[in-house]
Amino acid sequence: MKIQPLADRVLIVPAPAEEKIGGIIIPDTAKEKPLRGKVVAAGCGTKDEEMILKEGDEVLYGKYAGTELEYEGEKYLMMRQSDVLAVLK
Repeated sequence: MKIQPLADRVLIVPAPAEEKIGGIIIPDTAKEKPLRGKVVAAGCGTKDEEMILKEGDEVLYGKYAGTELEYEGEKYLMMRQSDVLAVLK
């Protein structure tokens, strides 16, 4: 990964939105933003907050959390560790 987050920030690849529900195909305009993703890079934390997330963690985050980025055609979210709500195990 060529993007390295600083301090308490993490870089997340959002999970793809669901294409259909029970046989009904959902158009792009009606799809909900996914609220889960995978951490692809993490900063080293700050002196006040230790970085507990690591590369490969599947996480849940808030609906409006993070800043959307696009790098080499791939979409990412950059957010603070505190914006992550949970780690999926």
